[in-house]
Amino acid sequence: MSATAGDPERLVGSERVLAVLTELAEHPEGISLDELARRVHGSKPTVHRALASLRKAGLAHQTARGVYELGDEFLRLAFRFQDARPETARIEPLLRELAEVFGETAHYAVLDGAHVVYRAKVDPPSGAVRLTSTIGGRNPAYSTAVGKLLLSDFVRTTADLDAVLGSEPLAAFTDHTITDRAALLDEISLSRERGFGLDDQENELGVNCVALAVTSPAGHRGAISVSALAYRRGLDSLVADVPLIRAAVARHLG
Repeated sequence: MSATAGDPERLVGSERVLAVLTELAEHPEGISLDELARRVHGSKPTVHRALASLRKAGLAHQTARGVYELGDEFLRLAFRFQDARPETARIEPLLRELAEVFGETAHYAVLDGAHVVYRAKVDPPSGAVRLTSTIGGRNPAYSTAVGKLLLSDFVRTTADLDAVLGSEPLAAFTDHTITDRAALLDEISLSRERGFGLDDQENELGVNCVALAVTSPAGHRGAISVSALAYRRGLDSLVADVPLIRAAVARHLG
């Protein structure tokens, strides 16, 4: 949560309601009032009042077990907004084609600070193993193909990289994750030079990925990717498919 333990700044009014709403999204199985109050660092009466406001709007729900979860109205609004996005209408047909042609998962993501956010995802129709990524989910930019490619738009020096990622050591998600900043900067530069980004099992063990940049109808810079299980489609195979992916992008997005 945004309010950390020991934070002297107490959440009030609408800030508390938003904090409760955000925390509910982290608990699809539901969360008790006691645990919710602990996590947002608020008293039970004030958190209960925030929940009452959210329940009145249909944004929160109390289950028969007595725990709280996001309400159906929240989901309805989120899905309606996602479906109505111009970028969704144009990107998803492209992702469907990529998923069908390659039999692998296709994503569309944008950069949000030091992370990428997945705005669309299409799994292959063949029932292949599905990845852990979700629409609205986030991953560190430095460990993903889409992230390194999007960073290449403006990261050219170590100072540029530090401005985005901060000064903390980079976490290794697998043995393949690039955590050395000089090596990461080289890989970002390579992404810019060759016109596509790569993830060699850096974010998720056993998963390779190739990414190409796209521009949404609203002018937002993003990237599409094809992610494949490494045992079935190696990184060299994905690189060889880049011309086919690029041709599909041109057909759908011009």
